[in-house]
Amino acid sequence: MLIARAPVRISFAGGGTDLPAYYERHGGFVVSTSIDKYFYVHISLKSAGSIQISSSDYRAFSRVSRGEPPLWDGDMGLVKAVLHEFGLDGGISLFLASEVPPGTGLGSSSTVTVALIKSLSTLRGLSLNSAQIASLACTIELDKLRSPIGKQDQYAAAYGGMNAITFTREGVSVEPLTMPVEARELLQQRIMLFFTGETRSANKILRQQSSNSANDSGEAVFALHEIKAAAYDVKRCLEVGDLDGFGQILAETWEQKKRLAAGVSNTRIDELYALARRHGVLGGKVAGAGGGGFLLLYCHEEHQPVVTEALEEAGLHRMDFGFDVGGPQILMNAFSRSAWRRTA
Repeated sequence: MLIARAPVRISFAGGGTDLPAYYERHGGFVVSTSIDKYFYVHISLKSAGSIQISSSDYRAFSRVSRGEPPLWDGDMGLVKAVLHEFGLDGGISLFLASEVPPGTGLGSSSTVTVALIKSLSTLRGLSLNSAQIASLACTIELDKLRSPIGKQDQYAAAYGGMNAITFTREGVSVEPLTMPVEARELLQQRIMLFFTGETRSANKILRQQSSNSANDSGEAVFALHEIKAAAYDVKRCLEVGDLDGFGQILAETWEQKKRLAAGVSNTRIDELYALARRHGVLGGKVAGAGGGGFLLLYCHEEHQPVVTEALEEAGLHRMDFGFDVGGPQILMNAFSRSAWRRTA
């Protein structure tokens, strides 16, 4: 058996500037951190000439016969595309599970890709570094599957930790973000995540955002310019430990984010955010592309009990978390190369 995991992420600032429609012309910049909620891949060898895939999150099962033409559709399309990339068409059984539901704005789909690449490359005897894992994940999702997404989530999951990530037409660079130790611990305490109970596919929102971003004189591009500038301010605030400054920027950029595409927010999200603000939250936003998933809020400790009570009474669920620093990891590998060759 081989077991691997990769972390999901929370994006602090710059989300949307990692879409090719924007960064290829203007350059993108995001600040994000991985957290200790993971996507897991379990691989076991089997003698039959097929691949079996089961997912607890999608409550789905798929069997791929050896030599079967690849069909990258449905909930298992991403998994099949990664298997095809590594030339695998038989002899293994995959079980996939996540600590967070899919479609909640924490970058889970790209975390799936990163966890699969980490596990299958290890199975193949390959040693890929973080940059190679992230680049391959982007190639599979953006080029192979033509998903209308950006590159932030792949790099956040592949590197782990808190990073400032720059996107240009020429490539991607990742800079670990250094914070004062006490400020980092306080930031972790002051960020709150609340699950709205609603999941969504971000593709529709991201397609519209990409389309809107193609017009350099349009409202979306001006909003992205502001969001990118704010990401640099967030980096500066975190590096010097100005946490309330960070919280204020969250509040300002959420208003900019709502200008990117229809569906980023809705009446219920606006009401929930206003409720949180009335009870002491300094700033926040919806994680990911928007439309549902998790509310990310910055709030001082003394206000958190009343904020939690108010939002839970409104039907939300608070999720405790910590910052992750490990990135994708192999937790167990009981395979030998000879055992894999006999089965494959």
